[in-house]
Amino acid sequence: MGRFQKTLVSAFVFFLFILPLIISATEEENECGGSNGGGSAAEKATVLKYKIGAFFSILVAGVLGVCLPIFGLKSESNFFMFVKAFAAGVILATGFVHILPDATESLTSPCLGEESSWGDFPMTGLVAMAAAIVTMLIESFASGYLNRSRLENGDKTLPVSTAGDKEEHSHIGSAHTHASQGHSHGSLLVPQDDLRKKIVTQVLELGIVVHSVIIGISLGVSPSVSTIKPLLAAITFHQLFEGFGLGGCISEAKFEIKKIWIMVLLFSLTAPAGIGIGIGVAEIYNENSPMALKVSGFLNAAAAGILIYMSLVDLVAPLFMNHKAQSSMKIQLACSFSLILGAGLMSLLAVWA
Repeated sequence: MGRFQKTLVSAFVFFLFILPLIISATEEENECGGSNGGGSAAEKATVLKYKIGAFFSILVAGVLGVCLPIFGLKSESNFFMFVKAFAAGVILATGFVHILPDATESLTSPCLGEESSWGDFPMTGLVAMAAAIVTMLIESFASGYLNRSRLENGDKTLPVSTAGDKEEHSHIGSAHTHASQGHSHGSLLVPQDDLRKKIVTQVLELGIVVHSVIIGISLGVSPSVSTIKPLLAAITFHQLFEGFGLGGCISEAKFEIKKIWIMVLLFSLTAPAGIGIGIGVAEIYNENSPMALKVSGFLNAAAAGILIYMSLVDLVAPLFMNHKAQSSMKIQLACSFSLILGAGLMSLLAVWA
C-alpha cells in the first residue's frame, strides 16, 4: 500500500506545481480576454482580503467535513450507512453536475479557436470514459498486485469470522463453510474487502483533489468582490459535503492513523493551495486562454470520469446490494432518501458555482 499511495501523492504534487507554470507561461499568446490586472489599489486590497478569508473558510470546511465521519461515527451503525449514501450522492452530483459541464464548457469554448483540433468531436465524453476505464484497470491491477505480493511473502491465510465470532483461517484453494449460515467462501485469491476499500479510497481522493485545486484557482484569480462572494459560499459548502463523502470512505477503509492524517491534510489543503496559486498568478492569468482552457478541461473531464465511475460502482452499488440493506425495507428507503438528498444538495450548489 505504501508504494501505491506514494505514487498517487507524487503525481498530485507534480500536477500541483506544474499546472500554474504551464498556464502562466502561455498567457502572452492569449487573444480571448485580458488578464486580471485591472482595478485600483483599494479594490485589489479588498479583493485580497476576501481571498484570504476564503482560504481559511474553505480550509476549515474541508477539515470539518472530512473529519466528522472519521472520528465522529461508528462504521457498524445504520446511521453510517445513511451517511455513506449521502456521501455517494454528493460525489455523484460533483461528477455529473459540477465537473462534467465545466469540462464541456472549457473544451468547446470559442476562445480555443484554431487551437481545437477535435472540431465537433465530443472530447469531454471521450476523456471521461477513458478516465473511468483507467480507474477500473488501476483498481484491478493494484488489487491483483497487492494480493500476489501478499501470497509471495508467505501470507496464505486470511481471517474469516464465524457465527460464534471466533477467528479461523482458510487456505488457498479450499472452501470454508459456515454451518449456521449454509454458504461457503471459495478461493482466497479474491482480494480482501478492506484492501479493495483502501485502493478505492485513494483513487477517489485523487479525482477529488484535482478538481479542488482547479476550483481553488478559479477563486484565487477572481478579479472582483461580486464574483468572489458567491464562489466563497458555494466552494465552502462544496468542500464540506465532498469532505464528508471522502471521510466516510476513509473511515470504512480503516487506514492506519498516520495515513488517515495524510489523506485528511491532502484533501483539506488542496483547494486553499489552489487559492494561493490563483492569487500568485492573478495578474497574468486568463482563464480563457487556449492553454488554460485545455488544461482545466482535460483535467476536469478526467476527474468527472473517475468520480462518476467510483460513486456508482464502488459506493452506490455495494451499499444498496449490501445484505443489511436488502433485508430491511426501512434501511433501503432511508439510504435512497440519503442518496437523493446528497445529490440534490450538491446539485443545488451548481447555481452559484
